[in-house]
Amino acid sequence: MGLKQHTLFLEKMTQFILREIPKARYSSLLNDFVESNYFVIDGDSLLVTCLCDKSFKQGQDLHFFYLVECYLVDLMSNGAQFAVVFFKDAECAYFPFPELLPLRTALILHLQRNTNLDVQTEISGCLSLEWGLFLEERHPYFLIVSDEGLNDLQTHLFNFLIIHSWGMGVHVVLSSGQESDSLRFYAYVMQSKQRNQKFSKENQEMIQSAYKSLIQCLEENKMVALTPHFGHLSWDDMVEEACKTLSLLKQLWPQGSDIRSVLCVTLCSLSLRMYHCFLENKKNTASGQETDVHQVDSNCSGLQEVEDLCRLHCLSVALLLCFPLSQRARTRIITSHWIKNIHTFLKMKKWCEYFILRNINNFGSWNLNLNHLSDLNDENLLKNIAFFYEIENVQELHMNLGDLIKKDYEHLWNSVCHLVKEFDVGKPFPLRTTTGYFLGRALSPVRETSLENMPNLGFIPMTSAVIDAFVGDMLKDLPILKSDDPVVTSLVKRKKSVVLFQWHAHKLLSDDYDRTKCQFDEKSRDHHDVNLLQKDRTFQQFYGKSLEPVFRKFIVTQSAHPEEESSGGKISQDTKPKKHTKKQTRRPLCQKQEEEDQRDDLISSVEKEMRENLKSGIKKLEDCLMSCSRGPVKFALEMVGLTVCFETWKEHCRSEGKISKDLSIAVHMMERIHSLLHRYPEFLLEQDYQFIAKCLKYLGFNDVAKSLDPTLMTHHKKKYSVDIEPARFQLQYLGHCLIRDEREDPDPRVQDFSPDTWQRELLDVVDNNESAVIVAPTSSGKTFASYYCMEKVLKESDEGVLVYVAPTKTLVSQVAATVQNRFTKMLPNDTALCGVYTPDYRCDALNCQVLVTVPACFEILLLSPHRQYWVERIRYVIFDEVHCLGGEIEGKYWEHLLVMIRCPFLVLSATISNPERFTEWLKSVKQYWKQADKMMEEEFISGKKGGRRSNSLEDNLHTNQSYEVRLVIYGERYNDLEKHICSVKHDDVCFDHYHPYAALTTDYIEKYGFPCDLTLSPRESIQLYDTMAEVWKTWPRAQELDPEEFSLFKNKALIKKYDARKYEENLKAELTSWVKNGNVKKAKSVLEKLSPKSVSSSKDMVKIFPLLVEKLRIMNKLPAIFFGFRNGDLEEIARSLCTFLEEKPESKSPPKTDQCHSYDNDIAKCLKNKEKIMKKQKTMDKNDQLKARKFEIKLAYTVEHLHFLEDLKKIQEIPQDRTYADVNALDTKSLRAAFERVEPTRKSKTLKALAQRGIGFHHNSMYFKEREFVEILFAKGFIKVVTATGTLALGIHMPCKSVVFVQDSVYLDALNYRQMAGRAGRRGQDKLGDVYFFDIPLPKIERLITSSVPELRGQFPLSITLVLRLMLLASKKHDSKAEVLSMLKHSLLFYKRPRAMEMLKVYFLFSLQFLVKEGYLDQNGKPMRFAGLVSCLRGHEPSNFVFVSFLERGLFHNLCQPSRKGFPQHVMENLMLVLANLFGRKYIPAKSQNANSTFFQPKVFLDELPEEFKAALQEYNLNVAKDFASFLLISSKLVNMTKEYQLPLSRIKFTGNRYEGSQLVSHLMNSKKGRVAISPFACLSGNTDADLLRPEIVNCVILRTIGIKTKQAPVLWSQKIDNRGRRMPLSAYALDFYKHGSLTELTRDNGMSTGEVLRLLKDFASYIRTISLSLSELCENKNDNVVLAFKELRKIFCEKLEKVQN
Repeated sequence: MGLKQHTLFLEKMTQFILREIPKARYSSLLNDFVESNYFVIDGDSLLVTCLCDKSFKQGQDLHFFYLVECYLVDLMSNGAQFAVVFFKDAECAYFPFPELLPLRTALILHLQRNTNLDVQTEISGCLSLEWGLFLEERHPYFLIVSDEGLNDLQTHLFNFLIIHSWGMGVHVVLSSGQESDSLRFYAYVMQSKQRNQKFSKENQEMIQSAYKSLIQCLEENKMVALTPHFGHLSWDDMVEEACKTLSLLKQLWPQGSDIRSVLCVTLCSLSLRMYHCFLENKKNTASGQETDVHQVDSNCSGLQEVEDLCRLHCLSVALLLCFPLSQRARTRIITSHWIKNIHTFLKMKKWCEYFILRNINNFGSWNLNLNHLSDLNDENLLKNIAFFYEIENVQELHMNLGDLIKKDYEHLWNSVCHLVKEFDVGKPFPLRTTTGYFLGRALSPVRETSLENMPNLGFIPMTSAVIDAFVGDMLKDLPILKSDDPVVTSLVKRKKSVVLFQWHAHKLLSDDYDRTKCQFDEKSRDHHDVNLLQKDRTFQQFYGKSLEPVFRKFIVTQSAHPEEESSGGKISQDTKPKKHTKKQTRRPLCQKQEEEDQRDDLISSVEKEMRENLKSGIKKLEDCLMSCSRGPVKFALEMVGLTVCFETWKEHCRSEGKISKDLSIAVHMMERIHSLLHRYPEFLLEQDYQFIAKCLKYLGFNDVAKSLDPTLMTHHKKKYSVDIEPARFQLQYLGHCLIRDEREDPDPRVQDFSPDTWQRELLDVVDNNESAVIVAPTSSGKTFASYYCMEKVLKESDEGVLVYVAPTKTLVSQVAATVQNRFTKMLPNDTALCGVYTPDYRCDALNCQVLVTVPACFEILLLSPHRQYWVERIRYVIFDEVHCLGGEIEGKYWEHLLVMIRCPFLVLSATISNPERFTEWLKSVKQYWKQADKMMEEEFISGKKGGRRSNSLEDNLHTNQSYEVRLVIYGERYNDLEKHICSVKHDDVCFDHYHPYAALTTDYIEKYGFPCDLTLSPRESIQLYDTMAEVWKTWPRAQELDPEEFSLFKNKALIKKYDARKYEENLKAELTSWVKNGNVKKAKSVLEKLSPKSVSSSKDMVKIFPLLVEKLRIMNKLPAIFFGFRNGDLEEIARSLCTFLEEKPESKSPPKTDQCHSYDNDIAKCLKNKEKIMKKQKTMDKNDQLKARKFEIKLAYTVEHLHFLEDLKKIQEIPQDRTYADVNALDTKSLRAAFERVEPTRKSKTLKALAQRGIGFHHNSMYFKEREFVEILFAKGFIKVVTATGTLALGIHMPCKSVVFVQDSVYLDALNYRQMAGRAGRRGQDKLGDVYFFDIPLPKIERLITSSVPELRGQFPLSITLVLRLMLLASKKHDSKAEVLSMLKHSLLFYKRPRAMEMLKVYFLFSLQFLVKEGYLDQNGKPMRFAGLVSCLRGHEPSNFVFVSFLERGLFHNLCQPSRKGFPQHVMENLMLVLANLFGRKYIPAKSQNANSTFFQPKVFLDELPEEFKAALQEYNLNVAKDFASFLLISSKLVNMTKEYQLPLSRIKFTGNRYEGSQLVSHLMNSKKGRVAISPFACLSGNTDADLLRPEIVNCVILRTIGIKTKQAPVLWSQKIDNRGRRMPLSAYALDFYKHGSLTELTRDNGMSTGEVLRLLKDFASYIRTISLSLSELCENKNDNVVLAFKELRKIFCEKLEKVQN
C-alpha cells in the first residue's frame, strides 16, 4: 500500500492527537528536584522549533545555534538530564528544503563535538527495534516533540513519534508554547494514558504499514530533489565527489584548518564543478544550439557569474575569520532577495555543503578545528558584500579591504583555484568580473532602524525613606528625568470617570483575613454557636489523639506560684498538718506487697502467653516493656522472655522431621540477649551471664559464649545450632533491631524520653531564644523541638504568640489537632490556645497563642498595616518542611516570611542538600535585624520617638533575643528502609529485594561517590560483602572485612547499629578504591550482580492491585500506603479492592462470636433506651413543645446510634480474610464520631463503604473532613490500606509499615520519592520499613534512589504588586522601614551576586515608575487612588492592574446596564467573558484549533474581549511595553558583555579586538543605532531595540545576562503567541460553567479531572468574591450598577458551584 492508501488513517491519527492536545497539562517540567526525571528531546523537533522562531532570519546560522543553545542551557541550568535523538529516517523530510540539510548536519556535528550532551544519531526510526530497546533501557520520563513540521509529511513523522511514545508509556511534551525563567521550564504535557495506549495497540499493524509508506515516499523525494541539479549523478556519486574534494584539500592543507575555511574552499570548488557539469548537460540537451557556458541563460546564471558569487562568498568567510561578534552585530540589514536566476546555483551549493559536512567524520585524522561549526554562513553579510559591489562600488565608493582580510581572501580563493582542475575560475581580483545583479531591486534595500516608538530613557524622580535607603547609592548613575520633562509634568491627577465620583478609592480595604470564612464566631455567646465550637474542639482533640496518643499537659504561666505549677494548676485548700496514724504507716508495706503481687501476675501472664503462642506472647512482652517504667520488672520480664524462647528453641530443634529450622525463634532469643546486655547490665548476676552464655552456646556461637563465661564447656549437639556464624547471624536476621547508641541520661526539660545529643542542642537553641536550621530524616524526632518551643511560649505569658507555618492545609489541620491534644491552659475568655488560618477558613487566628497557618496567610498578616499590633506579639516562628521554598507557587511566600520576621525561628526539613549556604543566608538576615534593632533602640533612647505611646510588649520584644542561627544536622534514620521490586509472573505478584547499590554505576561512584543519604541495612551490607568476595576470589581484604573477623564484630554477642554502620562505611571505601585503583571491571561486576533480574509488570493495575495487597497481607506488611498521582485511578483501584473482597469466597471459619455478642448487648441496651424514650413521649404533656423537641432529638440520636451499632455488627461478622478493617482499633464512640463527621460530604457514602473493609483513599480534591476521616481511621489502625497522592507525603503524620509506588508520573521525582518513602516504618512499632515499586521502570527507580535532594535557590523576589504592598505598609506604619528593606535586600536567589542585585534594584525602580504612571503612588511613594483594590487582587498580576484600568475608564459601568427586570443575560455573560479573559487564564496549545471537532469552539475556546475592552487593553499594554523596554535599555548598562559574546552552552567565544584596518568593513558594519539591549547573536537576524515592543520575541532577543524576562512586566496580551507565531486560545471553562453549570461536559471537553476543574472553579469564585466585596466597600452608593452586577454574578456563580459540589 502506498501513502495515498493510508491517507484516511493518517488523518485519523492526526485528529486523535489534535483532540488530545487541548487536554495537555501546562506545568513546570523542571524545578529544584529534576535529577530523577531523565527525558529525551527529538532533535528534529528542536531544529524546527528554533527555525520557526519569529526572531530568526534564515541564513543566519550563528543566531540559529544561539537559539538552540539557549533552549538547551535553560533546561540544563535547571538540572535537567536528557539525550537528543536525531532519527536517520527524519533526514528524508528535509529533501524538499536543501537549505536546511547542511544546517541539520552541522547542528548534529556541533552538539557531538562541542558539547557534552548525549546525542544519539544511530537510531533509524521511531518504530525501529533499536528505538524500542533504547526506551526500555533508558526509560525517559517524557519526550519533547513538535506538534507541527515544516510540511505535512514531517508533521506525520512527528505524529508517529507521539503515538509510539504513548504506546510505550512515555509522556509527550510539546515543544511549542514553552516558557522558561531562571528557575523553571514550563510546557504542555500530554500524558500516556490508557486511551492513548489503546489507540497505539489497536492500530499497531496500520501504524507500521503507514510509517513504511511515508518513509518510502520521502525517500523517493530524495532523487526527485537531487536529479534536476546533478543530472545523472546518483546519491553515492555525490558522496564520493564530496570525499574526493575533501581529500584534495587535505593534501593541500595537511596541517588542517578552521572548519569555516575548509568548508568555504571545498564548497566553492565542488559547487562550481557541479554547476559546470549542469551547464554542460543543459547545453548538450539543447536542440543543436551552441551556447557558451560562461554566458547567462534565460533561466539561470552563467558560470562566470557564479564564479563571482563564489568570490563574494570567500570574502564573506574571510570577514567571519577576522571580525568579532561585536562588530558583526552592527552589520547593515539588506532587505533585497536573491534574484531568481541564481536560485539553481544556491540550491546546488546547499546540496554540496550537505554532502561535504556529511563526510567530515570520515576525516578524523585531519586536524580540523570544528569550534565554529555554528558559524558557517552569514547570509546578511554576503548580501551586504554583494550589494556593495553591484551598487555602491559602481557609484565610485571604492574602499580597501584591509591587509588581513585581503590575505585571508586570496588564500581561500587560490585554494579553490587549485582544487578546480576542469576549467579556469579566474584570479582573486577583481571580485566582480560580470555586471549582472545578484540581488533584486527594492525601494529600501538597506533597512533603517526606527526608534520612533521607543520611550525617552530616564526615571521619574522619586524620594522616600525606603527608596533612598535601597537604591539611593545607584540613582546617581542612572538617567533621571528633569522636572519639566513631559512625562513628569503629565503626572497630574487624572480626571475620574463621572461614574466614579462616589467611589472612595483611597479607602483602606478589609484584608483577606477579614474576608476568610470564620468557621465559628469566636466572640459569639449564642448557645448554638458555643456548642458548635465546643463540639469542634472536642473533635480536634480526638483527631489529635488519634495521630499522637500522648497525655495532655496543663500549662501554667511563669507568673503562677510554684505550688500551682507542681499541682497541675489546682491549689490545695487544706493547710493543716496531717496526723500520721498507724494505719497510714502500714500502707507503704501493703502497697509494696500489692506491687510485688502485680509484678508476679504480669510476669506469669506473659510467660503463659508465650508458652501458648510465641508470636502473640512476644508482642505482649514488648507491650509490657513499653508500658512498664520500673527497671527490675522489665529485667524480670526480659529474663522470662529469654527462658521461654530458649526452651521453645530446644523443643523445636528436638522435633523430628524438620526440614529447616524456624530461625525466628533464634532471632527472638538474640533480641532478648541484646536487650539484657545493653539495658540491664546492673541487674545481671553471674548466673544470668552463665545462662546467656548457655543460650549462645546452643545457637552455635561458641566463641561469643566463651567471652561471657570462660568456664563454659562449648561442645553441644549440632541439632541446636543455627549453622550461621554469630556476626553474620546478627547482621542478617537482627539488623532491624540492633541496639542504637542512644543517650539514657535524663534531661529535666523532657519527661517522656531521653533526648539524643543533637536533640538537646535544639532544646538549648529554644532556651537561648536562638534560631536554627534543622535537617534530619523523617521519623528521626526533630518535630519534638517544635512542641518544646510551644510550651516555652505558652509558659512565658498569656499574650506571646508562636506561629507554626506548614505547607499544606492538611498538615495545618493535623498540627492544630495535635497541639490541642498536647496542651491545655487556663486562658482569658477571649483567648484560645490554638488557632488556624488557611485560605478556606479561620478559627481563633488572632486571639490564640499558637497559630497554625500556611505561608500565604501568614504573609497577609505580616504585610497588613492594621495587623501590626498582633505581629508584635510573635515570639517564635516554626517553619515546617521549609524545602517548599523551592516550590513553584508557594515558594515565594516562604522566602518573604524568613526575611520579614524579627523573632527567632526554627526551620525544619528532611530534604535540603545545601543547608550550609541556606543557613549562611539566614545568618546574614539575622545580622541585618541585629543592626536594625540596635538603631531603633538608639533612636528610642535618644528621644527621637518622642510623643509615641510606649508599649511594654514592644519595648521588651527583642530584649532577650539572640541573633544566632545554628545549623543542626542529623543523618541517621530511626528505621532502616529496604526496597523491593514487584513483578507479575503467572498471574501472581512476586517481590525481589532491591539492593540500593544496584542503582549506582562505577562512573557515578568515581565522579560523585556514594549519595550521602544512600544507606544500607545490615543485611544489605552482608549481601554487598558476599558479592564482592564472589567476584574477586583473591580479594586481599576479604579476610579483614569478613563479618566474623571485622574488628567491631569479632566475638561480640551485642553488635550495635553504630558497629554495622562502620562496617558499611568500610565496604563503601573498599568498593570506591576498586573503582579508582584499576579494578573497575570487578566493581562493575559487583553492581551487576546486585541488580535484580528483569522484572515483568502488568499495565492492568485495577486487576492486579487486589493480588498485590493480598500478598502484602500474607507477608504481614500492612498497614500500607499506595502512592499514585491520578485521583481517579486511586479511587478506582480502591474500589476494585473492595469489590475483590466482597466477591471473595466466604471463609469456612466462623466469626469471632465473643466480639459479636458484645455488639448484641449494646444493641439490646440501645433498643431498651429507645423504648423508654417512646414511653415517656406518650405520657408527657403534649403542649410542652420544648420538651417534645428534646425527646424527638434524643429519639433520633438513639435510632441513629442503633443503626450504627447494627452496621458495626455486620462489619464484625465479615470473615477476617475478606476485610482489612480492625473494628477493635477504635471504641464505638470514637468510631461513630469519625463516621458522623464525614456524613454530609460528597464522597461520604463511598468512603464509609470502603472503610468497612479497611480501605481508604486520600487526595487533594477531597473535602478536608473526608481526608481527616481517612487519616484518623488509618492512624488508629481501623483502615490498613490507603491509596493516596502526595497529600499524605508532605509532613503528614501517617506512618505505616510499607509504602508502595503503584504509578509512575512526571511528579514522581527525587523529593516526592523521599517524602513518600519516608512514611514507611512506624517509630516504636516497626523496626524496618519496606518500600515497594510496582510498574515503575528500573531506570526510573535507579534515578530516584541516586538523585540528590533539592538545593534551595530561592525565587525571583519581587513583583510590582508586592512593591506596592511594601510601600503601602511603609506609609501606614511609621516603623516599618526595617521590614520593607529586609524584604528588598535579602533575596536568596541573588545572595552573594552583586551584579544581579543591581539589576534587581533597577527593576524595583521600574516597578515604582509603573505605579507612579498608573496613579497608584505619588512621587513620595505614598499610595493613591485604587492602590488598595490592586493589593487585594495581588495574586493575579497583571490582571489586577488591567481590571482597575477598565474600572477607571468606566468600561464596567458602560457594560453593566440593567433593564427593568435586572441585568439581562447577555450583560452577565459579557461580564463573565471579561473576567474570564483576565483571571484564571488557562491557555490551550495553538495546534488544537486545527481539530475537526464541532463542539470545541463554543465550549473550549474563549472568545476575545468585547471591542471597547480590547482597545483599552491594547493601549494599556503599549504604554507598559514602552516602559519595560526603557527598563531593559537602562539595565543593559549593567550587563557583563563578555558573556554575551559567547554561546551559552558550548561556551565558544566570538570575541576579539575590533578590526579598524578595513574601510569596507567600517562601511558595512556601521549600524550602531538600536542595538543596546539586544543580544549580538539576535542582531545578526536584524533584530533591534525596536523589537523590544514585540512581546512574542522579547525573551529571545534581549541580553541573556539581564536575567529578567517579560514575565516580570505587567503586560496582559489579549492573544498569547507561541514560539512559532501561532495564536494560543484561552480555555472557556469558567464562562462555559457559568452558562451551563455542568461539570461533566467540562471534564470531557477539556480533558481535566473533576478535582482539577473544581479547584479552578473554586479559585474563580474566590476572584469574583474578592472583587465584589472590594467594590462594595469602595462605593458609597450601594445601588451602583457595577456593584450590583458583581454581587449578582457572585451569587449565581457560587450557587452553581455549590450545587455541583454537593
